[in-house]
Amino acid sequence: MMQAKLYNQSGEEKGEVKLNPDIFEVEANDSLVHQVYVCLEANKRQVLAHTKDRSAVRGGGAKPWKQKGTGRARHGSRRSPLWAGGGVTFGPTNERNFAKKINKKMKRKATLVLLSDKARENWLNVVEEFKFDKPKTQIFSKLFNTLKLKNALVVIEGPDQNVVNSVSNIEKTQVITADSLGVSDLLKYKNIIFTKKALEKLDKVLLNK
Repeated sequence: MMQAKLYNQSGEEKGEVKLNPDIFEVEANDSLVHQVYVCLEANKRQVLAHTKDRSAVRGGGAKPWKQKGTGRARHGSRRSPLWAGGGVTFGPTNERNFAKKINKKMKRKATLVLLSDKARENWLNVVEEFKFDKPKTQIFSKLFNTLKLKNALVVIEGPDQNVVNSVSNIEKTQVITADSLGVSDLLKYKNIIFTKKALEKLDKVLLNK
């Protein structure tokens, strides 16, 4: 069974914790991770670009000039894409839909694959708990220096504003709860720090235990 080192919030080593093989010993599957990530990013995409075709452009109801006798090319409307200020041919519209379907089973499996990868590469650390009465960035700075980390994803059991505020001054570091951990978070950060209770909560979140 795979294990990870256990530290206190000051960075002192306190032993090891066993990692659930159902979560941290899942076979690598890069294609699944890629598929899930692409779907998640597509579903976040906003449709902003919008152009008007000739039917949506204002004006142009009257024929610019008669069909024959002027010596000029024939035209039926000033809204034609050939004219300045006319409609746009095949331009982007806000009716486009970039959403992709992805089921919960695939998202959960991709999360397990990435967590297993973190464990195999020793990019996963466990801290007993973060316990302080007010925000203290110094605690995290000391912990990161001890673990030789520049930044990390910090996963806690439940909301804790003191922890969030303490980390807010550390560049490229984020705090999330165990039940909101996902593929995008794990891909964004190389190193990850779990509290012991957050690690235990993964059994319920990912394995429905």
